[in-house]
Amino acid sequence: MIFYFSGTGNSYAAAKALAEGLGEEMTDIAIAVREKKYEYTLMQGERLGFVFPVYAWAPPKIVTDFVKNLELYYSGDPYIFAVCTCGASAGSTMDLFENALEENGLTLDSGFSVVMPDNCITLFEADSQKEVAEKLAAAEKTLEHILRAITLGWTDFFRVKRGRFSTVLTHVVNPAFSMGGMKTKSFYVTDQCIGCGLCEYHCTSGCIEMIAGKPVWTADTCNMCLGCINRCPAKAIQYGKKTVKRGRYVHPIFQTNRLEK
Repeated sequence: MIFYFSGTGNSYAAAKALAEGLGEEMTDIAIAVREKKYEYTLMQGERLGFVFPVYAWAPPKIVTDFVKNLELYYSGDPYIFAVCTCGASAGSTMDLFENALEENGLTLDSGFSVVMPDNCITLFEADSQKEVAEKLAAAEKTLEHILRAITLGWTDFFRVKRGRFSTVLTHVVNPAFSMGGMKTKSFYVTDQCIGCGLCEYHCTSGCIEMIAGKPVWTADTCNMCLGCINRCPAKAIQYGKKTVKRGRYVHPIFQTNRLEK
């Protein structure tokens, strides 16, 4: 079983590639949290995987909260792995995730990072088409290596690109991001909005509601997955003045259903 969390498709694509290679089922963490579904039974020999993005050099809070609340039923210790997708480096993301697992009495056997195109357009310019193509091609090869390591059941095996100043970035920058960077007050919609409702449909936080044909953010904070702003077909959603002139990023695996529910 592979649990995944994804806003614009990177982690979904990684989870799908691993699930197909391992013959495992996938479960969307955002949906599981929304439905308050935390109890799962693992079959004998079934692997347990987690795939998620890196947000400000740490795991998304929704992911660590989900892990801490998991109630698993299994026979024998399952092989547990984690894969985090990041724009450049992961910092101490895997350490924090491993701590969350340990709080629930679970042990992480292997952990990996995969560099993929960055979707954090509230802070950075979107990658160019050339950069996107290069990162996705490299990510495909990285996932092949990860799949091999998991298939062989390597334990105490970690290949995570932590980057420079990983401890500072995770333990100083991330708390600041969590306190102020996850606010929804800076989101707004322009006259370009076509009222399709995809932002509400794809919101991993469930905090967007269509009112009078326009999206309204109904909570003060969100997961900051940026699915709403990146997946808007009309580029009608903005975040302050930062994103007006910036591009958007959606993994090709999500682009096929960008205009569909």
